Amino acid sequence: MGAADNKSAGVYHGGDAEHGPKPAVAVTEDSALAAEAKHATDAEQHMTLWRAIKLYPHAIGWSMLLSSTLIMEGYDLALLSSLYASDVFNEKFGHYSEEDGRFLVSAGWQSAMSNGARAGEILGLILAGWTSDRYGYRVTTIGNLVLMIAFIFVLFFAPNVQVLVMGEVLCADVRSQGIPWGAFQSVTPAYASEVAPVVLRPYLTTYINMCWVIGQFFAAAVNRGSINRLDKWAYKIPFGVQWVWPVPILIGLLFAPESPWWHVRHNNREAAKASLLRITSRNDPTFNVDETIAMIEHTNKLEKKMKEGVTYRDCFRGIDLRRTEIVVGIWLVQTLGGQNLMGYFAYFMKQAGMAQSNAFSLSMGQYALGIVGTAGSWLLMSRVGRRRIHFGGLCSQLVLLVIVGSLSFAGTNASVWAIGGLLIAFTFVYDFTVGPVTYSLVSELSSTRLKAKTIVLARAAYNASNIFVNVMTNYQLNTGAWNWGARTAYFWAGTCLLSTVWVFFRLPEPKDRTYAELDVLFERGVPARKFTKTKIDPFAEALGREKMRRVSSEREPGSKTD
Repeated sequence: MGAADNKSAGVYHGGDAEHGPKPAVAVTEDSALAAEAKHATDAEQHMTLWRAIKLYPHAIGWSMLLSSTLIMEGYDLALLSSLYASDVFNEKFGHYSEEDGRFLVSAGWQSAMSNGARAGEILGLILAGWTSDRYGYRVTTIGNLVLMIAFIFVLFFAPNVQVLVMGEVLCADVRSQGIPWGAFQSVTPAYASEVAPVVLRPYLTTYINMCWVIGQFFAAAVNRGSINRLDKWAYKIPFGVQWVWPVPILIGLLFAPESPWWHVRHNNREAAKASLLRITSRNDPTFNVDETIAMIEHTNKLEKKMKEGVTYRDCFRGIDLRRTEIVVGIWLVQTLGGQNLMGYFAYFMKQAGMAQSNAFSLSMGQYALGIVGTAGSWLLMSRVGRRRIHFGGLCSQLVLLVIVGSLSFAGTNASVWAIGGLLIAFTFVYDFTVGPVTYSLVSELSSTRLKAKTIVLARAAYNASNIFVNVMTNYQLNTGAWNWGARTAYFWAGTCLLSTVWVFFRLPEPKDRTYAELDVLFERGVPARKFTKTKIDPFAEALGREKMRRVSSEREPGSKTD
């Protein structure tokens, strides 16, 4: 029904003497949209996992392809920390230590290389949210992959440690511009959460963590395979392997659809509908694409009413301040819970007294178990809430770190192997709980209109905290610096304890909630520990206005209804 129809039928809503009555078209359209959205939401919330897999097979495939960019980043960041345990790498880029009788890369240069990547990521993230909002996830990732291929040359041909640091800065700057230019860690959870229904969302977002671990496993395997080489190829081969990932991913992304949510935010309903049809199966006659688009539009309108802006400043206003704090906090917990010891595993074990070859072999076992842990987390998340998984994982990590620190006083060969075993167990716990569930939480707890910018802010904070973490870890483990050895675990047990306390009081439960429901829960200021039990209806407001309009029009003399 159009505006003219409403007027001829005598259906009005408000008005004044000067301007006359105002047609209730907006209310009618809102209520119709809410009714369609509610129907789609009910269907999505009652959707079984098997039905979701059959209905969204293309969404699963495209999301997994985009997430595979994380294999590259996991490989690169694990590669560098593993190379610190390589004698040939240390001889090329380090200096001879009279005290240790061997070549070492100083703690200062270790920090420069590790933090060069993090600093580059922060520089890249400055423009992240704006560019992703303008060009979309697919285009920005493609641009990022092209630049990544070019900048790997700097790492491969680096003649000295200074150029190596510059290569890390350039590659990280490309990787982390992420949402604008591909910051893989930022774009992948946003895309995965927007192309999948509620029941698939935790699986696709946590798959990102598996890609990260797969990259780390390949880094350990390549290092282990080249460790017996005594020439420059002992470190050039690991750097060169990075060219394997971008090309096939780039080719695939040329044909990938954009997120339908992104199209709706740009007021392009037809493009959103076309995108949704591309990520769903056309063999299901019960699927109503228009109702699903209505659900996306209703959520977008709901968030518009809660806040008009979509700038970085809006992330720190009103209810979004709390959402930003939570998403930033979740990613900070990733760095402060002791997880950095996993990336430094081979170097950590070598400094603890283990042979170089054994350290790399155990490192491969560590990451393989991490892959198993991530797969196991899928079964856990189908039964247990994200909040409980995250909190339980941090508590387990805290216990393991305290035990590792205590074993450092034994000073025997058996204690070194025991420490290695406990750190492998730590990796399994992390990749079974905190690691994968983080990606699900950050994608669900940020608002859809500010998702890109919220995740970018969180990633920038994550990278900034990693600078602190890398500096501390390098000085703690380096024999030419503090030389703490396994006692380093005590320090990270302390930061893990602080993280556990924050999670208990601040982290809400988003399991089985749609984005519209989460919007209302945050708007009402529901405490984190009451998210699960609070009942809300995000469609009641629009439908309630329509009911009131009908009652009002029926009471007016001469009014007509259809």
